Amino acid sequence: MSLKSTMLIDKDFAISPVDPRLYGSFIEHLGRAVYGGIYEPGHPTADENGFRRDAIEAIRALQVPIIRYPGGNFVSGYNWEDGVGPKSERKRLLDLAWWTTETNEVGTNEFADWAKLVGSEVMMAVNLGTRGVDAARNLVEYCNHPSGSYWSDLRISHGYKEPHRFKTWCLGNEMDGPWQIGAKTAVEYGRLANETGKAMRWVDPTIELVACGSSSSGMDTFADWEATVLDLTYDQVDYLSLHAYYNNNAGDTANFLASSLNFDQFIDSVASICDYVKAKKRSKKKIMLSLDEWNVWNTIGSSRADERWQVAPPEFEDVYTHADALAVGCYLITLMKHADRVKMACIAQLINVIAPITTENGGPLWLQSTYYPFLHASVYGRGTVLHAITSSPKYDSKDYTDVPYLEAISVHNEENGEVTIFAVNRHLGESMEFDVDLRSFGAVSLIEHIVLENDDLMAVNTKANPNNVVPRSGGRSAIDNGRVKAVLAKASWNVIRLQTQPVV
Repeated sequence: MSLKSTMLIDKDFAISPVDPRLYGSFIEHLGRAVYGGIYEPGHPTADENGFRRDAIEAIRALQVPIIRYPGGNFVSGYNWEDGVGPKSERKRLLDLAWWTTETNEVGTNEFADWAKLVGSEVMMAVNLGTRGVDAARNLVEYCNHPSGSYWSDLRISHGYKEPHRFKTWCLGNEMDGPWQIGAKTAVEYGRLANETGKAMRWVDPTIELVACGSSSSGMDTFADWEATVLDLTYDQVDYLSLHAYYNNNAGDTANFLASSLNFDQFIDSVASICDYVKAKKRSKKKIMLSLDEWNVWNTIGSSRADERWQVAPPEFEDVYTHADALAVGCYLITLMKHADRVKMACIAQLINVIAPITTENGGPLWLQSTYYPFLHASVYGRGTVLHAITSSPKYDSKDYTDVPYLEAISVHNEENGEVTIFAVNRHLGESMEFDVDLRSFGAVSLIEHIVLENDDLMAVNTKANPNNVVPRSGGRSAIDNGRVKAVLAKASWNVIRLQTQPVV
């Protein structure tokens, strides 16, 4: 074993406290995310409202603090009024975003009920494709106003006396994308988002607003779009959204695992644009980032439903490999490194559609390989991210140079007296010695070293073999005089949990 890496962390050198919403997710009316995913009346595990209890259990374990809804592309053609009131009176409509039929069995109130079951807040999106100010302000009134107005009293008549009090609202979705219903120029969108946000805040001054950034860093509109939109909305919004997807379709896993460097650069670039507009406006306000769509998406660009106007056909049901799990781990570490600026992030999506959880209609549920890094980060990545000084051997790949084999970060949960180190060994053939200096914490003890490893990078979990790619405890770590001496297996995701004691 020739690979050696080090990390130095100090409890006083902090990047930022983690906003729990960094570990958010996303459910869109797309494919089987809603129908057949979270909602399937008649399923053996369904509750009295039709929600799958097995899905609730798997999602609750993730401790997802916020979930974006109802889209995505879907929201740009969605009339929210079609999804409220008696189900027997709801319309079956053509969804032009995904060329399917939307039954509207699940709408705003049902999703709010479900979110409570899994312990999540709702990040609500409004339609700025086919609609605008009026529909958005009415939706805020319906959801958040206590009573005494038309829309709030309508909610009460639908059986919801208490308002939902949704705090976070997305002003549309990917509005620069030509695939978007009602796509707009930056000026068109910026003006509409500003006026819509203004009216929404007049209804409820406590809400926070997310403006759409470019659909991706590869868009021709990128950067100019962000600058123009922020110039028009700066005083009205709190966050700018980012969307980022990566894939291993080329089969070059070393290059794929290096893609978190692109993710890191993308976040830095958007933060710089936000700060440019701040300087231009001589503002004291800092715009934060909402990375409200990110994931590995190997089927991106594939066609929509083969037969149009089906109800909830399978769409984008990626089967994730061990390599995909390592990439997700690298992206999670990148998000933690940017916890000072990225306050919300949503792995897209949560169930069945490019998701860490898969279900079978009428059948079982199983967890994909990517479920586990997300679980570990969400459960153990709460606290304060520490600035880590690392050294590692590096490699060059097709698209990246000087890629460290070690990707790592640490989070200090002072309340629990724990430090958690998250680390990926990108080397596909060799294990790596890992020496962590954390003497500033005084005496420390090892709680556990969790490892996700597999000799087959393409190994997956399936209905027949749901435990093919799963983590284990008992990784190779020991404490020696305030240092962690560990060995990171080749191509592995590692979670090293430590109990700290105050320095005497």
